[in-house]
Amino acid sequence: MKYNFYGWENAFAEPVNDLYPKIKSPAALYDALSEIWCAETCAPRLRDKWSKENKTKGQCSVTAFLAQDIFGGEVYGIPMEGGNFHCYNVIGEYVFDLTSEQFGEDAKKLVYENNPEQFREVHFAKEEKRLRYEMLKEKLTAFFDGGN
Repeated sequence: MKYNFYGWENAFAEPVNDLYPKIKSPAALYDALSEIWCAETCAPRLRDKWSKENKTKGQCSVTAFLAQDIFGGEVYGIPMEGGNFHCYNVIGEYVFDLTSEQFGEDAKKLVYENNPEQFREVHFAKEEKRLRYEMLKEKLTAFFDGGN
């Protein structure tokens, strides 16, 4: 199967735990999240731009930290306008960005090297972001508990 997220061709990370036994790869995580990303898990400042057609919009940090929970590695951030960062995952030599599609054609302009590491303690100091992350985790658990 072909995906459109950055790094999908080389996203060969394996889970480092059994949090979600049915998720065996970043692509499998993307498949599950594609069913559950929603406006409520989107960053509040971007909710007016979120849609089912652009389901990865505003989902980067909560998604990257969830992927880190499952696959380990580090989360890095591409500096964006306004002092924000677009988060993505690095596991060993593999780099992938499950939410790169939100940028459309501009995704080709994203540079995935020499970016600062991002830490959940900093991101989750914003309670709304921590709550969105918790909601995404709960939705993922419910998705698999529902028989998917």
